[in-house]
Amino acid sequence: MPPVTGRFAPSPTGPLHLGSLVAAAGSWLHAHAANGRWLVRIEDLDTPRVVAGSADEILSTLIRYGLTWDGEVVHQSQRTALYEHALDQLRAHHRVFDCACSRADLQRAASAPLGQEPVYPGTCRNGLPPNKPPRAIRFRATSEVITFTDALAGTIEDTADDFVVRRADGLFAYQLAVVVDDAEQGVTQVVRGADLLPSTARQIALQRALGYPTPSYAHLPLVTNPDGAKLSKRDAALPLPTLDADRVRDSLAIALHHLGLAVAADDPRVMLEEARERLRRAGPAGSAKGLA
Repeated sequence: MPPVTGRFAPSPTGPLHLGSLVAAAGSWLHAHAANGRWLVRIEDLDTPRVVAGSADEILSTLIRYGLTWDGEVVHQSQRTALYEHALDQLRAHHRVFDCACSRADLQRAASAPLGQEPVYPGTCRNGLPPNKPPRAIRFRATSEVITFTDALAGTIEDTADDFVVRRADGLFAYQLAVVVDDAEQGVTQVVRGADLLPSTARQIALQRALGYPTPSYAHLPLVTNPDGAKLSKRDAALPLPTLDADRVRDSLAIALHHLGLAVAADDPRVMLEEARERLRRAGPAGSAKGLA
């Protein structure tokens, strides 16, 4: 049986905020409660959005909050050969196809709720339209219903669509990169924010197409602003304090309380150890409830 391995995979598009801390602490605690490893991966594939210096700032913030990692930090921008190999595998098994559609084409062809990507109508599934050059590469989904158990959300049934695995600008898409990285790094549990729950069926479909194992999943309740919207770097969520020890302690206390693991201590490492021990004593079922 492989060792328990969790991970935190931030994008270096700005400093960590309280929502990031909840995801980092939740994944750290879940892994260490099972005496496992906790990895950090910098998801810097989307180079137009990368902010210079953010990766180093993220790592120093994690250390300040007592969230130390095992092994070397991995950067997706240095792993494109792995994604290329996986894409070749998918193409060899006819699980991807070229797509000529632009975002404007998709908006015209199908409707989607505001802020969501439009539903792909299958325009290029059986071949490119005449005189249309390929732009992106899409995964060829099946009609299979994907069922999985989330430690917090329970049993989920969903299907995958024909989502993009390589973008029109040549960059590998998030879904392919994260699946390849999790498999290559031996990740056995994925603990992350509930906003990524809709991506899980896509990722499981890719795992099955590539012959990869499927990790366990737990999607944490999101931290929201007073309007009920998810905290986001794009919406100028306040960065985590790192200089004032009292503010660091208070921020970690808020994050742990959000995870259902309120503890009273002054040092972040002591706070995390107390929370970890509570999860360890509770066992797998209690751990899931404690992270709700």
